[in-house]
Amino acid sequence: MSVYNSLDSITDELHKCMKCGNCMAVCPIYKETRQEVGVARGKISLVEYLLAGELDMTEGLADRFSLCTTCMACNTNCPCGVRFDKIILAARAEAVRKKGLHSVKKIAFTALKMQRLFDLGMKTGSIFQGVALKHLPHKSDRIARMRFDVGIGTEKVFPMLAKKTLRSEFPEVIRVNNPKMRVAFFTGCMINYFYTDIGRAVVEVLNENDIEVVIPRGQGCCGIPASVNGDVVSARALAKRNLRAFEKLGADALVVACSSGGTAWKHVFAELLENDPEFKVLADKWASKSYDISEFLIHKVPFKKEGLGRVERKVTYHDPCHLNRGQGISREPREILTSIPGVEVIEMKEPGRCCGMAGSFSIVHPDLSVQISDHKTADIALTHTDTVATGCPACRLQLKSGVENAGIEEEVVHTIQILAESYRAGKKN
Repeated sequence: MSVYNSLDSITDELHKCMKCGNCMAVCPIYKETRQEVGVARGKISLVEYLLAGELDMTEGLADRFSLCTTCMACNTNCPCGVRFDKIILAARAEAVRKKGLHSVKKIAFTALKMQRLFDLGMKTGSIFQGVALKHLPHKSDRIARMRFDVGIGTEKVFPMLAKKTLRSEFPEVIRVNNPKMRVAFFTGCMINYFYTDIGRAVVEVLNENDIEVVIPRGQGCCGIPASVNGDVVSARALAKRNLRAFEKLGADALVVACSSGGTAWKHVFAELLENDPEFKVLADKWASKSYDISEFLIHKVPFKKEGLGRVERKVTYHDPCHLNRGQGISREPREILTSIPGVEVIEMKEPGRCCGMAGSFSIVHPDLSVQISDHKTADIALTHTDTVATGCPACRLQLKSGVENAGIEEEVVHTIQILAESYRAGKKN
């Protein structure tokens, strides 16, 4: 039974928990709040009371369940193998079934399902974003801060909306001479609307490796924002739309440059659609040929190392939670970085510690998100590097905000951008 369908589905996971408290040692929420409700063990007790009928689902209880970044650090530190990520997702879905979805989230997720309207809204936003955002001068990556406080403060740094979406920059099929294979690129939302430089680097690197790239026009949000907030109906609709779009054009493989998007294709779609025979088959099919871009370049191609040019960078790498613990991908980005001439990789003390972004968590709990981020920023500062690489655009946003506010001269990029830079340097030389 899917965790998205019933709270009873995680009963076995609850029984595994022996309340030892090992989760307390790694939980980013507990480290800041020192409250039992912040840690996995505390929330497990609340779910047990719910199932026993000793508690009713209330808005206050639903808010307690929002106190989780789903970083999965507790999973890896649990001696009993409890999958707390499944427990928290089941609890949030139950909260929506019993109490409904917050009106702001309902509007947001409804908009995501209306792709043309959402595209129009983002295009309009790119034109008028200067009304709400104050561009920070002399910054090559176009970042800004809010002009006024809307509940998340005015210090957080945001990427500005791109003038053109990534998907509008390219034809649906990007051909190369004598292609090795045909690969579909899932752009996700942040790469399509904000970090188009990541998307261009993905296409550039794939083409450099003689791979034909397909970017389906019909794709949209991966649905992770909806699924982690308990809106199962919207998440299923978004999953189906993406499966239809990619099935229509077909490909030998699918690549993602976003840790949440990769998790959606590999794991979430199939679980969301387990009771839909037609789409469950499609979800399993595409899950079997979905790859994070670093995973694809190491294990599937592998990528060309001849022709790599020198890139003078001191780089530290941040492991996104949904890429590292969610997909087991940590070695691959480092292997790419260390293969680039001139790149020196210097590890942080805790490269896998959650940065505190976690999508809507950073909006619902902005102060707590910044507190968690501050530890990551301090860790980055100790490396004395000039570049932070990561595999997740959402982490890139959070990390850039942290180093900018700390006054650290540090560029924050996706791993694939450094590889693309190396290919360009090789051609130039």
